[in-house]
Amino acid sequence: MVGSVIVRDGKIIGEGYTSPYGGLHAEVNAINSVKDPSVLSKATLYVTLEPCSHYGKTPPCADLVIKHRIPRVVIGVLDPHEKVAGKGVEKLKAAGCEVIVGILEKECRAHHKRFLTFHTKFRPYIILKWAQTSDGFIAPKKAKRANNPEPFWISNPHSQQLVHQWRSEEQAIMVGTNTVLADNPKLNIRRWKGKNPVRVIIDRKLRTPTHFHVLDNSIKTIVITNHIPKDPISGIVYEEVDFKGNLAEQVCTILYNHQILSVILEGGAQTVQSFIDADLWDEARIFTGQSQFEAGLRPPLIQGRIIESIPILTDTLTLIIND
Repeated sequence: MVGSVIVRDGKIIGEGYTSPYGGLHAEVNAINSVKDPSVLSKATLYVTLEPCSHYGKTPPCADLVIKHRIPRVVIGVLDPHEKVAGKGVEKLKAAGCEVIVGILEKECRAHHKRFLTFHTKFRPYIILKWAQTSDGFIAPKKAKRANNPEPFWISNPHSQQLVHQWRSEEQAIMVGTNTVLADNPKLNIRRWKGKNPVRVIIDRKLRTPTHFHVLDNSIKTIVITNHIPKDPISGIVYEEVDFKGNLAEQVCTILYNHQILSVILEGGAQTVQSFIDADLWDEARIFTGQSQFEAGLRPPLIQGRIIESIPILTDTLTLIIND
């Protein structure tokens, strides 16, 4: 969400942020929150993203700023969307408004990283996530799982709850076939309140049993495969790709076309590694638990800049970004 604050004589007189999709923008909500609109002609409007200059779901925010004769606008980062891209600044300057761009730009770019990635790289913001044991495995040997196709937990319940919070904050969650077959995951939010992300399943040969959770139609689900089935499951969206080509690039294009701005890639190792190898990832969140498997499946190989290691009771969460 875009954030906006209006200041006069060093005091905040109004503030607002973007309403849910289709609703009022941050600048409009901030202006509407000012008790005495007549003082706007002596105020400064601060906004994290360039005010829009076109008609979309709502009228142009730049026009409203001009209407209220706000003399000074401070912008964190320009909007790369093709319908804006500097046009908002041009319109404000043409109306005599003083415009300053690039204040706290680094922080604003971090805040709007999903939106900016979508409109500059034409793909979602991609978050890799996995849990590994203290001896460096993400899954035990198949024999250890016996016949129970449910998640084999490595992280503690507090880490698991955090993952559900993350799911509520992103638009999609993606896994490969092996993860689905091994864990029969629901890929929903159960330990946090919020909206379930779109489920994206990479299933080349459509091996997922129809009674598994990911095909229960409780959540929008996209299945990426090498052929569309003759008898598709009602409600499931199928997308065909060439698995001999660059899978990660094709998946990114599909998600972009579905207007998905962000995705958590939770597994498995082969799927995650394909995105790492294609350099199509933005950050990784890796849990290391105390348990040991002694043998099993190794985690993906990743290189990036470690920005933080956080203790979560018995687990350690390592955050890595792709520079």
